[in-house]
Amino acid sequence: MRLNAWSWTKGYNIPPVAQGIYRRDYILLIVKSKGMEKVKIIGVPEHFNLPWHLALEEDAFQDRGIDLQWRDVPQGSGRMCQLLQEGKADLGIVLTEGALRSISQGNPCKIVQQFIASPLLWGIHVSGNSDKGSLEALERARVAISRMGSGSHLMAYIHAQQRGWDPGSLEFDLIDDLDGAVAHLASGADAYFMWEHFTTKPLVDNGTFKRLGDCPTPWPCFVVVATDAFIAKRPGVLKHILEIINSYTLEFKDIPSIDRTLSNRYGQQLTDVRAWLAATQWGQSQLDRQTVGEVQEKLLGLHLIEGIKDPDLFLWP
Repeated sequence: MRLNAWSWTKGYNIPPVAQGIYRRDYILLIVKSKGMEKVKIIGVPEHFNLPWHLALEEDAFQDRGIDLQWRDVPQGSGRMCQLLQEGKADLGIVLTEGALRSISQGNPCKIVQQFIASPLLWGIHVSGNSDKGSLEALERARVAISRMGSGSHLMAYIHAQQRGWDPGSLEFDLIDDLDGAVAHLASGADAYFMWEHFTTKPLVDNGTFKRLGDCPTPWPCFVVVATDAFIAKRPGVLKHILEIINSYTLEFKDIPSIDRTLSNRYGQQLTDVRAWLAATQWGQSQLDRQTVGEVQEKLLGLHLIEGIKDPDLFLWP
């Protein structure tokens, strides 16, 4: 899985020992003598991001002289966009609609490429003890969301529009994260909660949640976002990071027993993991301009942004 690191040895005299079993250690010694590039990256603690963790565990970024520091953000895309805007992270793995809305509102960031090229399947949940048994029963219910600007917030509007409800009538309860949703619905709140189908599946299986339906995103679901400051100062480091993660996502489904690894690490049933793997495609290219336009049009129609802007505002060339 690890990429060839010989590019880091240009201009150095490489002794014969470095071409054998000690090659990686010698390269790392050179890199460390030059100084490691520290990069702060954020993402949700979910199965989508396992390729990043595998690359980190195998020192793939260190081999390129990059000290990639991962931080889990269970609150989701709204919180990640805030951290990027505050300069507390350099990169984020963010939901497409959340990233576009945040950038449209002035967040100094760019989408640098797709991460998950397939749609996200949002499960629609109520408390396991709820007497609600259909999506129709939710039309006037409140919506539990992690925060404004999060995927759970934006997708509630899209789902309401798809159902023929009035999106402007939605009312929200802020619950911070998945644990907050569990506590909120268990308290007897008359609300529903939208979160990724397979992440919540164990909670559906044990009766904590009852799922009434699903709502897929109409576009590729996750993108890699970088702050403008990081892009301006370290474009070469960014390119190395993307090369590494793309090498992992290209081969991810071919890793022996990857379904069992996912099942064990994320507490999911093998049958669910296999269904998720079959439906999920990782992307290694930039989000296309047409998709940027389509997402903006949807957000504008829901009064979630103020206008359509040129795709160049959102995309790193």
